[in-house]
Amino acid sequence: MSFITESIKNIKTVGTVTRSSKFLCKKMVEQTDFEDAKVIVELGAGDGVITKHILKKMPKDATLMVFEVHPEFCIALRKLDDPRLIIIEDTAEKIGEYLAQNNFTEIDAIISAIPFVVVPEAESYRIVEACKHYLKEMGTYVQVHYSLVKKKMYENVFGNVDISFVPLNVPPAFVLKSHKM
Repeated sequence: MSFITESIKNIKTVGTVTRSSKFLCKKMVEQTDFEDAKVIVELGAGDGVITKHILKKMPKDATLMVFEVHPEFCIALRKLDDPRLIIIEDTAEKIGEYLAQNNFTEIDAIISAIPFVVVPEAESYRIVEACKHYLKEMGTYVQVHYSLVKKKMYENVFGNVDISFVPLNVPPAFVLKSHKM
C-alpha cells in the first residue's frame, strides 16, 4: 500500500502506480550473467521489489549499489539489511561520484527502472551515457519500459538493443537490454 501511495504522490518520478510483477522482476534479472559480477548497479529501485531478485542471484562477494531518489522508498530498501547492498539516496546522474567514493572503477551490470519517459531527454541521455561509460566491456544494461518510445535512445547510446515483452505485469512491460561493445 505504501508503494501505491508514494507512486500516486510522485507519479512523475516513480512512473507507475503498481509494483513490478514477479514475472517482470525475473525477466530483468535473467538478462544479466551474475556469475562473475563484482559490481552491480540498480537505478530507480523503488521499494526493492527488483532489488530482492538481484540479491538472490548475485554472488556473495559482489556489491549492489542502488540509486533511489525517494526517501520513503529508501527507508524500505534499508530494511533489506544485506551487507552487499549500498543504498544511495541521490540521482543516477552522480553514478561516477559514488563509484569513486566506493573505490569502484567499472560496473558489471546495470538494471534500471528509471521512468525515462517522464525524465527530460537531456537528463535521460546523461544518465544512460554515464552508465555506458562505467560499464565494463560487454557489460549489460537492462531497462524496463511500458512502451518503446525511448528505444532509440538505447540504440543511439549503445548501438544495440534487444527487446523482451512481459505481458504478465500491470501494465505489460518491455525489457530492453543493451551491451557495451
